[in-house]
Amino acid sequence: MSTDFEPSEYISRLQRASEFSAAEGIAALLVTPGPDLRYLTGYHAHPLERLTCLVVPADGPVKLVVPELEVGTAQASPIGALDIELVTWQETEDPYALTAKVLGEPGHGARMAVDDRMWAVKAIELRRAMPEAEQLAAGVVLSELRMRKSEAEVTALIYAGEAIDRVHAQVPQWLRVGRTENEVARDIADAISQEHETVDFVIVASGPNGSSPHHMASDRVLAQGDVVVVDIGGTTSVGYCSDSTRTYALGEPDPSFLADYAVLVEAQAKACESVAPGMTCEEIDAVARNILADAQLDEFFIHRTGHGIGLETHEEPYIVSGNQRRLEPGMAFSVEPGFYRAGEVGSRIEDIVVCGVDGPIMCNKRPHELIVVE
Repeated sequence: MSTDFEPSEYISRLQRASEFSAAEGIAALLVTPGPDLRYLTGYHAHPLERLTCLVVPADGPVKLVVPELEVGTAQASPIGALDIELVTWQETEDPYALTAKVLGEPGHGARMAVDDRMWAVKAIELRRAMPEAEQLAAGVVLSELRMRKSEAEVTALIYAGEAIDRVHAQVPQWLRVGRTENEVARDIADAISQEHETVDFVIVASGPNGSSPHHMASDRVLAQGDVVVVDIGGTTSVGYCSDSTRTYALGEPDPSFLADYAVLVEAQAKACESVAPGMTCEEIDAVARNILADAQLDEFFIHRTGHGIGLETHEEPYIVSGNQRRLEPGMAFSVEPGFYRAGEVGSRIEDIVVCGVDGPIMCNKRPHELIVVE
């Protein structure tokens, strides 16, 4: 798929960012390189010590404060097709004072929202340059925007899901008795890089390592009878992430594990099926958790049911008890219940799901049944 969205997509996002800011009483958003800058403009700038800062006022033109030596890179990005003025600075200038000047030297009480991923030193310097302004995190605006995916973003997430599905389809050939987790992980990483722009993570957790949800990979040698949890993800050229988990076994596991796994399949499927506008995040979590509880597996389900996904692997909304946010069309997140018997075995099934107008839109299509490698 194309590496960029149409300019109209970014123009719409910038307009909504200004409108949301005005509604929150925020004078301007200050956004440095990272996922928020890419979301608003398509500019995938590298975070450097030199200040690059998008200024999005609640009322007025959007501007980009950018080092002179980065102008060409900025113009070559989607920013070049947007009506954004580049305000450049030289090495001997103070870019933070320049940003304050762009904003008209904001006075007492003016609310300036800095992006949630801004380096602390940059936030501190912006505060120095605008001492009378109130500084707050921009997530109150940008997280709200980013969790509601547009049609183009949903298409990008489906594309990412298909890409990681193609990698999972190849995993059984690499799971062999005598190989190490690290060897398998390297093969998987190579496959992810063929389907994505970057490899984000590879978890290959065999045997007792599977009982640690965030175990990555080690020199443990795969043995006959092992259950192997494979959780993998990457970022596509358009910037959207994949994330999917499947559980494999080297030979037929014991009957007690198979019985537990059958419950997990049901819990994950029912949670996915329950995704619909108006359902709360905690209600989705409860669907999976209650099914596991009926089988006395809830004490081994030690994490939330899911996390939002988009330009970051983990973002709003979080599918967890206590989160009463109601789902809306376009919200995208993982559904990934699991169970983990400490020091013994673990299992997890994960798909990315988008809340559609009429129910769930599944981004992953690989089978959920335990995949036994003989």
